Amino acid sequence: MVDICWSGISTGTERLLWTGRMPSFPGMGYPLVPGYESVGRIREAGANSGSKVGDLVFVPGARCFGDVRGLFGGSAQTVVIPGAKALVVDAALGADATLLALAATAHHALVAPHSRLPDLIVGHGVLGRLLARMTIALGGAAPTVWETNADRAVGALGYPVLAPEADPRRDYKTICDVSGDARLLDTLIGRLAMGGEIVLAGFYSERLEFAFPPAFMREARIRVAAQWQPQDLLASKQLAESGALSLAGLITHRQPVRSADSAYRTAFGDSACLKMILDWSRKQ
Repeated sequence: MVDICWSGISTGTERLLWTGRMPSFPGMGYPLVPGYESVGRIREAGANSGSKVGDLVFVPGARCFGDVRGLFGGSAQTVVIPGAKALVVDAALGADATLLALAATAHHALVAPHSRLPDLIVGHGVLGRLLARMTIALGGAAPTVWETNADRAVGALGYPVLAPEADPRRDYKTICDVSGDARLLDTLIGRLAMGGEIVLAGFYSERLEFAFPPAFMREARIRVAAQWQPQDLLASKQLAESGALSLAGLITHRQPVRSADSAYRTAFGDSACLKMILDWSRKQ
């Protein structure tokens, strides 16, 4: 049993739920409890859980709500989960540990078999920043990052952020797109080197299309990075706890859970909001 301290609001899946554009998924349906970016303290722990009372743990979701669906079930005051789902984290990470799911998403996109670390990342939101930081943490050269929103072009740590029109390069070997913009494929293919790869690491609710001839001439590859796996979460935790991967400065807004309505509106409507978290310790 875990008392949740903080939970993140996802600008991917939760925005799609909010706007009514979420594609059908197993477990989809209303009412539901969203959230897969929660951190809390263990209140009770079974003898075989592998944890102890008082541990700070990352919670990737829960299915303890009876007839109410959990997609993914982390945004709740208290959850009951299997011990294996409670990942003990260094207390020094605090609320930043809510970012471990996004860090794991970045790790999963970067370390696929036979893949190369990206030299271009499209999008400088939280996931784009984590991809750039993790690329460097994994020993790669500092990637270029594209961002069209001036509010989000700041805050880089050791890598350049450019508007696409200010970047003349057309020889990128690996482009990682987290923009969620289904219309970008033709543009990105035009920036690839011969045999280059585009990694789709965002979530796209619209149909993806591209012109075949430019892709043919470059022998372009397109790879979809799906949901992170447990090994990605563990690797991200180790990088964050060792200091190789900084999670600092990515949570820009926090609200008590009683203000969830305004928190969601800010998370989805304010371009200056990189990451919003709900503070469950201030319920009243």
